[in-house]
Amino acid sequence: MPTTNDLQVSALGLGEMGRALAEALVKAGHPTTVWNRSPGRADALLAQGAREAATAGDAVRASGLVVVCLLDHPSVHEVLDPLAADLAGRTVVNVTTTSPDQARELAAWAAEAGAAYLDGGIMAVPSMIGTPGASILYSGSSAVFEEHRALLDLWGTSTYHGADAGLASLYDLALLAGMYVMFAGFAHGAAMVAPSGMKAREFAAMAAPWQAAMTAAFDGLGEVIDGGDYTVPGQQSLLFSDLGDMVDASAAQGISTEVVAMVQNLIRRQIDAGHGEEGFARIYESIRNPAARA
Repeated sequence: MPTTNDLQVSALGLGEMGRALAEALVKAGHPTTVWNRSPGRADALLAQGAREAATAGDAVRASGLVVVCLLDHPSVHEVLDPLAADLAGRTVVNVTTTSPDQARELAAWAAEAGAAYLDGGIMAVPSMIGTPGASILYSGSSAVFEEHRALLDLWGTSTYHGADAGLASLYDLALLAGMYVMFAGFAHGAAMVAPSGMKAREFAAMAAPWQAAMTAAFDGLGEVIDGGDYTVPGQQSLLFSDLGDMVDASAAQGISTEVVAMVQNLIRRQIDAGHGEEGFARIYESIRNPAARA
């Protein structure tokens, strides 16, 4: 059974993620006011007990805590700028995807408006909200995080990363970078085997356990990178890691080599600079210092 909670919350934005966040609040018993620019998005929430505001201003004025989940950084300003006076004395938790600098700018804007600000990076898809697999990274006001920790935990595991409002976004985007490159690698592999007659789902059955096993190497790679010694015994050398055959085989299959060529270029920069016998983790230096000669 939901537990009753007297904290009034307003949720701005009812896209797939915004609806999932609002639904978790309603199910937990929070009196929840919702608003969306286009109509018709709130029907299921209203049936569960949410209240729909006619305007964003009505929604903001209804609660001391305002949760913002909109399309992007400009849309946050488009909605909130006219309501700056109404936000004074209230708390804004913004989980809209932004860049770190945009998050910092919003934090400064909120402070000028007299509102407390917490920024969040959601590490989940909408269907995961409220499940053990969801996590949300936060940065900005520690007071807001501590005061509303129980509410934030309704959505997923909450982790606070510091007063710099841009850190949650930075860590969110860094994790997503790893995910998207992994997905691109899967797509490349699926394209590579397609001419042989293998379907992408067949390839997925092969790739998933292999990729999952390989993530166990992250900790060791991190230790080497942090130590800065790429000659530590036990590492796979850059020369051994050369992807020339992979690039050639991809081209022979008639597919784009862009994905693997990107990694090969990082490897070759270090080999050409005389580091071929050092470990594969040294490609970090190619990434970390793009303008420098290795």
